[in-house]
Amino acid sequence: MQQAKVPVTLITGYLGAGKTTLLNRILTEQHGKKYAVIVNEFGEEGIDNELVVDADEEIFEMNNGCICCTVRGDLIRIISTLMKRADDFDGMIIETTGLADPAPVVQTFFVDEDVQAKVALDAVVTVVDACHFLDAVDEEHELAEQVAFADIILLNKTDLVDGDKLNAVKAKISSLNRMAKVIETVKSQVPIADVLDRGAFDLSRVLEFEPGLLDEEDDHEHDENIISISLKTDNPIEPEKFSNWIRGFITERGVDVLRTKGILNLSGQDNRYVFQGVHMVMDSAWGAPWGGDARSSRLVFIGRNLDEAELRTAFDSCTVAA
Repeated sequence: MQQAKVPVTLITGYLGAGKTTLLNRILTEQHGKKYAVIVNEFGEEGIDNELVVDADEEIFEMNNGCICCTVRGDLIRIISTLMKRADDFDGMIIETTGLADPAPVVQTFFVDEDVQAKVALDAVVTVVDACHFLDAVDEEHELAEQVAFADIILLNKTDLVDGDKLNAVKAKISSLNRMAKVIETVKSQVPIADVLDRGAFDLSRVLEFEPGLLDEEDDHEHDENIISISLKTDNPIEPEKFSNWIRGFITERGVDVLRTKGILNLSGQDNRYVFQGVHMVMDSAWGAPWGGDARSSRLVFIGRNLDEAELRTAFDSCTVAA
């Protein structure tokens, strides 16, 4: 009797849309299932893995490249390794970097024979930021592709837009993909049954608008102007210095900053401080206690026209020792 294929859910969406928030909801929900999780991000200093909740699930991190390009071989190897103990989990979840075009990722499940024999793409779940979608979709090819490939779209951050803008966002989404189920959400709050084990992926639909999908030649291109800058310090951060600097910087340069995320060691605090931002919208929360872990602060910027030396100097000036 042939063993059932392991279902894979691909979570995609542009920078800061709410993908990791959705992933954390899945991992903390009482659904009685266990998932192997693969997290990919853009930049050499991995941080998304630490933004994922401390769960029983095994989390694999790939960085320093887009999952659809330089590390796709790693993806195939990780899947193949996981399948040697497929009885240990009920499914896989892959969270891509916000700069990933889904096409080559989806292609992986059909052009690699070993992967195709053992796993099945269950659904492409795309998280859309209702607040910033219209400003970016016509400029960022990856964002349009993420919507086009989606089987399920989480229209997230609907609390940040009025009715007219929400309707405009939905109209644009419909023009790119009329078949996807659209679920309006705040903070990626959605019944887990609406995104997992849906059996929603339809290759024939995808081939209608992407007929060359199964050709192994990959002509995927990235915007070379988008860079990732990773900053790190072992010295404690002075909260007021950091707050004054980051607010001023984001106010002045927010249009160029697609994504900001950091885990900070604030002076005198026992818990990690988690900082995130999309353009000029910033958010923060207390994370897990440091406990006996080595304390350090890491801050990642993804954007255009960013000066690494300038940012590093400014970040270092926020430390207690500065």
